[in-house]
Amino acid sequence: MSLKIVFMGTPEFAIPSLNILKQSKHKIVCVYTQTPKKKSRGQKILKTAVHVFSEKEGIKVRTNQLKDGKDYDEFMGLQADLVVVIAYGKIIPENYLKNSNLIFLNVHASLLPKWRGAAPIERAILNKDIETGISIMKIEKTLDTGPFIKQIKVKIDKDTNSGELTKKLSVIGAEALLESIELVSSGKATYTKQNEKDVTYAKKIDKAETRINWKENSENIIAKINAFNPKPGAWFLFNGERIKILKAKSVIMNGEEGKILDNKLTVGCSNNSIQILRIQREGKKEMNAEEFLIGNNLKKGVKLN
Repeated sequence: MSLKIVFMGTPEFAIPSLNILKQSKHKIVCVYTQTPKKKSRGQKILKTAVHVFSEKEGIKVRTNQLKDGKDYDEFMGLQADLVVVIAYGKIIPENYLKNSNLIFLNVHASLLPKWRGAAPIERAILNKDIETGISIMKIEKTLDTGPFIKQIKVKIDKDTNSGELTKKLSVIGAEALLESIELVSSGKATYTKQNEKDVTYAKKIDKAETRINWKENSENIIAKINAFNPKPGAWFLFNGERIKILKAKSVIMNGEEGKILDNKLTVGCSNNSIQILRIQREGKKEMNAEEFLIGNNLKKGVKLN
């Protein structure tokens, strides 16, 4: 059975799901996304990734705030059978969720109940988890607590970064979403309740925690670099300038914490060291360590903050 679907999403992560639904037998009657924002320089208007994609594909787009009766009436006027929500960035009001004629499904980037919340991918990498995944869940009033239809597991290795994992999960999530919708449309969907004893929370990333602390061990620092690559980036200070580390590896070498130990940008940590492989100065392009060392005074013996 073909369903009429309202899609709510904002970032690039949501686009594979939006695209797979557009190509399916189901009909996307409207897309809801965040309001365009003004870029600080030049006041250029920036639409969300989902907004740009939807307009290109000829899909109706709304940026309503879902706050008043008019917004609700317009939403109900779409006469949708199903609502898909992926990183929308807003809490769905309770009066929308209470509608008995609608099912709200969410694509969440973790194996719920682990890592409920805003930053499940980053938290999984920071925690040095060996796996994560996708959960297709029914939305309830409280955040990420609903029962799930489907879960897909994905391995995390020590070199996986947030950008790579996000892309992988977005594609897997799109496929799992379509399979789940087929179950819903055929009346074969079954829901598994989350075990509240296993809950962990993926709180929003705070800017302060993106700074590298050289008193940590090399494994924790590598995890931080991978978790915050490409955004917001793990960084250290040198001559008052923030410098991001985008890729590094752990090496067995002992030395003073935060001091450059050789001419290959190896930096001492509390246990072992890290060798910086890719790096980026503020406002500059990223480059490998060899390129960076040409013309930059990061030499053996220099202390990083």
